[in-house]
Amino acid sequence: MRTSIFRRCVIRNRQHTLCKMDASTISDSDVDRPRQHFHFFNLPSELRLKVLGMVLLTDRTIDLDPLNHRSALQRLNVFLTSHRFHEEAYRVFYSGHTFRILPTHGRFFGNKIEPLLSRLPPRYRAAMVSLELRLGPGWSKPPKSWRITDRLGLGDATAVRTLKVFVEVDPSSDIFKGFRVTKDFFTDFSGTLLEGVIERLKSLEQIEFDAYPSVSRNGALLGRLVKEADKAGAKIAWSSNRNWDNEIGGMVGRLKCLGFNDNMFMIHGMRYDDEVSYYMYHSRRQRYAT
Repeated sequence: MRTSIFRRCVIRNRQHTLCKMDASTISDSDVDRPRQHFHFFNLPSELRLKVLGMVLLTDRTIDLDPLNHRSALQRLNVFLTSHRFHEEAYRVFYSGHTFRILPTHGRFFGNKIEPLLSRLPPRYRAAMVSLELRLGPGWSKPPKSWRITDRLGLGDATAVRTLKVFVEVDPSSDIFKGFRVTKDFFTDFSGTLLEGVIERLKSLEQIEFDAYPSVSRNGALLGRLVKEADKAGAKIAWSSNRNWDNEIGGMVGRLKCLGFNDNMFMIHGMRYDDEVSYYMYHSRRQRYAT
């Protein structure tokens, strides 16, 4: 107890001594000297945009999320600096991110939830250049709010050139038999969504497709989406996150290397062309056998 009191006294004496030393080293000229301010708008516009990009931009897709108050809100506080600062900053933020058209987080995945785009002012939507349509959540029962209407404000997004379409799951695969509504239900639903988005984005030039590895490029869902994009005359691109060119027969080829032969690709008289469904079928069969 006495030792701790002694240590606190020593620390206080040292702090008092340092304060006296700092006060003695400050001259009258330093006190009277006016503080120098840095004028941000004296910088060239190229440097200002680079600084704003370092402050505002992230590598995540912007969507309704419970954690937005921790990530996005802190960055957007710079909008409140001044009117002129806001005019430059919001263009950097909204043109530098990809925004999700329909929410996918569980908290905002409901029938009465307004998507993010419909909550934003028209000038913010006009600054966007990239949007994302994520398909997969709610594949058995999509919420009623997942509708492409004029309330979304896609007509204001006149600068959007790229639409990213990410597919999480393809219920048309045979592995979903018994769980889906019908084989073509989610395929038709997704195709209608994409058709509505394309119809309202007047300046759209490119549609980029991406998916989880379990989604086949030759499946019914991606086939329908590509058909809609081709019908609209948009340029079709495939995300570099997946090696699409070597996907055909990729899983089947690896299974053949493990000793599977062509006869084993026939299950109950039905050929499993969906390589992922085939792989999962045999995984369950081997697990139950053990």
